Amino acid sequence: MPALFPKGETLVLASHNQGKIKEFRHALSSAIGSLLSAADLDLPEPEETGTTFEENARLKATLAAESCGKIVLADDSGLVVTALGDRPGIYSARWAGPTKDFSLAVDKINQELSDLEQQTGKPVSRDAYFIVCLCLAFPDGKTYTVEARTTGILHPTPAGTEGMGYDPWFQPDGYECRFAEMSLEQKQAISHRGKAIQKLLEQYFEG
Repeated sequence: MPALFPKGETLVLASHNQGKIKEFRHALSSAIGSLLSAADLDLPEPEETGTTFEENARLKATLAAESCGKIVLADDSGLVVTALGDRPGIYSARWAGPTKDFSLAVDKINQELSDLEQQTGKPVSRDAYFIVCLCLAFPDGKTYTVEARTTGILHPTPAGTEGMGYDPWFQPDGYECRFAEMSLEQKQAISHRGKAIQKLLEQYFEG
């Protein structure tokens, strides 16, 4: 029987990313008392040395739980472009550089796809998917993870002003708009992060 997060308790999110904090606070509002971020508690950002999303999420969650003595939730997520051999993957944020300029990351993706087209002489697919792993870590060392993804295509140019990261370029399957053109409620209903949060609530939170 897994440990369950007590309804109404304070949860710590091991993130300094304001966009992620906003999404988690909105999605978890009915299940927790309050959400504190790593920024609120002045927790350091650990170096992401894992080779998978799960390893990085667990690393961030366990280190934060050890530091603050509270139940911690961490996520690691990224964009996978199929034609690029599943890159950038766990390096998605790093492709945006130290200033987190995701237009630079997409420029790099566009260039690599263009180079691939020239090499093969054929059109290259822009199929892509977002993937996220969430890790819930308890102060006693127990950890639980869930994973989810959303498939779609990555456009070469942006649209929309909402969301974060690659959202202005990503159009999920079955929709005519990008994540950045959706409201927070619309995005969370279909996004990788929204799906993973729902799994987490169903499996590891008190009803």
